[in-house]
Amino acid sequence: MTPTVGDLLSTMVRRCPVTFKPFRIFVVGVGFFSLCFLMTSFGGRFSAKRPGDSPFTVRAEVLGGQESRGVLRKISDTLEVIMKRMDALSKLGNATDNHRLEELSSALDRIQPVGLVERIQAIAQNMSDMAVRVEQILQRSIATNRAKDGAFGQCEIPKDPRYPDCTSKMDWMRARWTSDPCYAFYGVDGSDCSFLIYLSEVEWFCPPLVWRNQTTTPTVKPLARKQAVFQSDIGALLEQVGTGKESLSFMKRRIRRLAAQWVSAARRLDEKLRNRWRDKKKILVHIGFLTEESGDVFSPKVLKGGPLGEMVQWADIVTALHVLGHNVKISVSLKELHGFLGVPPGRGSCPLTGALPFDLIYTDYHGLQQMKQHMGLSLRKHKCHIRVIDTFGTEPAYNHEEYATLHGYRTNWGYWNLHGQQYMTMFPHTPDNSFMGFVAEELNETERLYIQRNKVNNMAVVYGKDASMWKVSKDKEKFLAVLNRYMEIHGTVYYETQRPPEVPAFVKNHGLLPQQELQQLLRKAKVFIGFGFPYEGPAPLEAIANGCIFLQPKFKPARSSLNNEFFRGKPTSRKVSSQHPYAEQYIGKPHVITIDFNNSAEFDAAIHDIMKINVEPFLPYEYTCEGMLERLHAYIQNQDFCSPEVPFPPVNSSEALLERFFIREPNSRILSWASSIISFPSWPPLTALRLLTSLQGQSCVEACQSKGLTCEPAFYRFINIKEAFKALGFQCEVVESEMNHLFPAFSTEHGECSLQVDPLLFSCAGSSAKHQRLCPCRDHRDGQVALCKECL
Repeated sequence: MTPTVGDLLSTMVRRCPVTFKPFRIFVVGVGFFSLCFLMTSFGGRFSAKRPGDSPFTVRAEVLGGQESRGVLRKISDTLEVIMKRMDALSKLGNATDNHRLEELSSALDRIQPVGLVERIQAIAQNMSDMAVRVEQILQRSIATNRAKDGAFGQCEIPKDPRYPDCTSKMDWMRARWTSDPCYAFYGVDGSDCSFLIYLSEVEWFCPPLVWRNQTTTPTVKPLARKQAVFQSDIGALLEQVGTGKESLSFMKRRIRRLAAQWVSAARRLDEKLRNRWRDKKKILVHIGFLTEESGDVFSPKVLKGGPLGEMVQWADIVTALHVLGHNVKISVSLKELHGFLGVPPGRGSCPLTGALPFDLIYTDYHGLQQMKQHMGLSLRKHKCHIRVIDTFGTEPAYNHEEYATLHGYRTNWGYWNLHGQQYMTMFPHTPDNSFMGFVAEELNETERLYIQRNKVNNMAVVYGKDASMWKVSKDKEKFLAVLNRYMEIHGTVYYETQRPPEVPAFVKNHGLLPQQELQQLLRKAKVFIGFGFPYEGPAPLEAIANGCIFLQPKFKPARSSLNNEFFRGKPTSRKVSSQHPYAEQYIGKPHVITIDFNNSAEFDAAIHDIMKINVEPFLPYEYTCEGMLERLHAYIQNQDFCSPEVPFPPVNSSEALLERFFIREPNSRILSWASSIISFPSWPPLTALRLLTSLQGQSCVEACQSKGLTCEPAFYRFINIKEAFKALGFQCEVVESEMNHLFPAFSTEHGECSLQVDPLLFSCAGSSAKHQRLCPCRDHRDGQVALCKECL
């Protein structure tokens, strides 16, 4: 049924926003013009007033001919269009939109029937007073409603010094609220009131609005703690990993193959912990590099000799979290990430729809970037829950955005302003980060006996599945020729139809082997030899665990982001001395031999030595299933980057008391923490602290290692006091505080004692020829460098 002009007029008046006063008068006038036109030109008459009609409802019944009804229908249709446009205009709130007003005026011009303009203009002369009266009635009605709701001035920007950004954020919302549909999802409609509600209740740039009649914000009660129980069934985990990618299939095969070892390791750890309470955590694992949005260059290369180290580590991480008894969710797509986190629809400008539903989030740099794009301000609020799996490490100088930008440490990675230990590495090469690691398969006694009986003394396997790693250079030709004189050389280089031309003819190439067949090959071989690339992968540890000697090249000079293309752009200045520094430093001879491959005599002598010695299979404890479970358990239960730290030094501490915090160990320049004088909450516990000074030009990583210790960045805040310098015997001519990743440190040239201003810059890495650094070291458990002796 076609609505009458009166119906449309009534609806238009009700919908017309308060802020459009001149526009409302104009629309009411147009409605009355139409009524008068119908009454005078086509003989229409008003119907009797009905009891239920409102004071503004006018009903016109036109009893003219076909022409009059056509004109009425045309006016009604056009007014309906105008009414819809008014809806859109009303959502603009106090904003002015001249373009749309002109568009509306143009629409009104088109509804005037030809030849009747003069008559309408004459009628308009008598409508002015009526329009004023209508406006007065509207004002009284609106004023009554406002008084009733207590809403006078409710949409004015509140002036509150605690919310200095409120005004600028309001200006931004007025100009840009349509840039992302997520604002409309949260109820923003273009009005100042909706902006204020959003900025005070969804974001936190404006103060709470008293006129919202909100009761006291309900306190979210923390959920009851649940105890984690070791799990032996991996079925639910395999379902979580999913399907559809070769990378996921690889991970599932690895999880199945190692399942029995994980279960056995969990049983041993449970006995070690003696049923100690462990909090059960809700954990999201978002593997960003496997998402289609990041490009996922890894999955297509799984069966073509591509890198598998990252997938090995992620498979072990999700298994360890599951076996430890935590509630784990796995995401390998943005859609899954959105669903798990509660990301509102849109382009990622708005916060999450609710509280973060996870205690911890494990991701990588790709995933971190995706969360930044889709979590809005929630990332800043919840980033303390994030752990970043980072193969090569991120040093504090690169992590601190402002410092990195000012001092030339900014790269395409880093600059996230996280706590340094939120980054988790594949090997323990960066003490500023946490060591996550992975696992290598352990041998049982039967397998060890098999290796002992079947080792081939003159058999070598080359580390390199991709043909590009075999590209022959003169140096490579030399040592391959020497090796070929003494040993039968085997390769596992991927190829599709014909032998890769890069592989010399004297090499027996098996092609890309499944993991179990590769294990059998390594159990026969005497030597596993590296060409210098890839850096720091899992394969050398697997070879050593299967009884091979790992022969690798020493780099002269050491490679780093300053002189090597592969490391350039990575957020670390770490110097890599060999293809696998962990194997060189933490395992060493006889399992690992590191030499200069460019020195033919040294290479030839190394091969002779290798053929004379026999080695047993060896696997560091920290790369066993039990070692990884132990380490990850300790991190989950003890690392907390969300709670504020207790201030140190304590308020009103005297200088004399502070000096007594440190005691010198017998016959040593190393200081320990005087736990008998003061105890302070810390993990690792302060009883593990050993304070020493570096040499000039020496980093704290090197200084601690020289004493058989490990640098511990969590202790920096306890030694960043002038009393620490005095305890170490330094005479401070001047004490200054500065933002510098080398501080606290002593300048021997000027006698200056420099303290650190920003805790995010506490760094074990870095050295200066002009400074001796104060270094917080600690002991560590046998075979577990990540944990101090009392850390469990």
